Amino acid sequence: MAATSATTFSIGSTASAGSKVSQITQSKAFSINFNSKNYLRSFSGLKAVNSVSCKSESSFLGTESSIALNRSYSTKAQKHSERSYNYVQPHASYKVAILGAGGGIGQPLALLIKMSPLVSALNLYDIANVKGVAADLSHCNTPSQVADFTGASELANCLKDVNVVVIPAGVPRKPGMTRDDLFNINANIVKNLVEAVADNCPDAFIHIISNPVNSTVPIAAEVLKQKGVYDPKKLFGVTTLDVVRANTFVAQKKNLKLIDVDVPVIGGHAGITILPLLSKTKPAVTFTDEEVEELTVRIQNAGTEVVEAKAGAGSATLSMAYAAARFVESSLRALDGDSDVYECSYIQSELTELPFFASRIKLGKNGVEAVISSELQGLTEYEQKALEALKPELKASIEKGVAFIQKQPVTA
Repeated sequence: MAATSATTFSIGSTASAGSKVSQITQSKAFSINFNSKNYLRSFSGLKAVNSVSCKSESSFLGTESSIALNRSYSTKAQKHSERSYNYVQPHASYKVAILGAGGGIGQPLALLIKMSPLVSALNLYDIANVKGVAADLSHCNTPSQVADFTGASELANCLKDVNVVVIPAGVPRKPGMTRDDLFNINANIVKNLVEAVADNCPDAFIHIISNPVNSTVPIAAEVLKQKGVYDPKKLFGVTTLDVVRANTFVAQKKNLKLIDVDVPVIGGHAGITILPLLSKTKPAVTFTDEEVEELTVRIQNAGTEVVEAKAGAGSATLSMAYAAARFVESSLRALDGDSDVYECSYIQSELTELPFFASRIKLGKNGVEAVISSELQGLTEYEQKALEALKPELKASIEKGVAFIQKQPVTA
């Protein structure tokens, strides 16, 4: 997002699924002003517009990736002589591991997570080239301590006592390569890494980025089941990039303020299985049939758009890192007790006849707290047809992942 000048930003919230989804923009020169009628007993920086404002001359990051700033401080009320005083203090208490931290997604993702004031320890793992990444990041003056782990022999130590595991490991897409082409390589990588997660931090939130997500999440589920530690509430396929793209493209098309736009995306995370529900866009906006078709196809093929633009030099690494960091931050906020955390994610689901499905969920301390089913009600004819059309492909991808594990026994 381009920097903006002489702008005043307020910490606010937009309604989503009947709840608040908070937004903030981080800035270069900023001041935080407390101006509330009531003292805040547990201010998280994410609520109450009349409580906090952030004034700046230029913005560094977009509203969603900058959510780290608004969680930089938490206030607690102290009583002294029947008077209350607010104070701010840093709060970092969660341990995050990135498996595949030396890659195109892993490196920028590690930087963004390093910025989070909720993270106390950031463990970086890869089969090579991770030591330098860790050394570089360790110079950033943010709370988390960075450690590097190289090779299978150090994987267990990397995962010890971790709260959130993020898995971007795998080979990237190349020109002409479909997500299915990635399957044979990435399926085995995910299997081995999730086995290690099951053995060393079975209670952690697990974020799967490795493609094809439609298959790798079922693979992870089967591994965890065979290990006897599967908790469907804590396994997530990261589809946040589809939402980020949908919000961006709709805002551009309709000349809306990006901070206000929220488009739920359901289904899966590849091609036609990606279904943006444009009729559910907030704020409410009208689309012609042509605009619906154009936007839907662009959102579905946005990954290919980047692959082709990079002409063999890589895939959508930066935007994926941004989206994954947003989902990590949402998970950390939920773990930290924030009760207004909503994201779209690919999870074990009963919304449709398919065992896995992406939709908006509410996150809590124990993972998925609720699945927001209301957004699948009242779909347009176009959306309903697209939903039925995606099901066979998504079903096949799920079955492919399950079959892969059934043919390859999990290490005891």
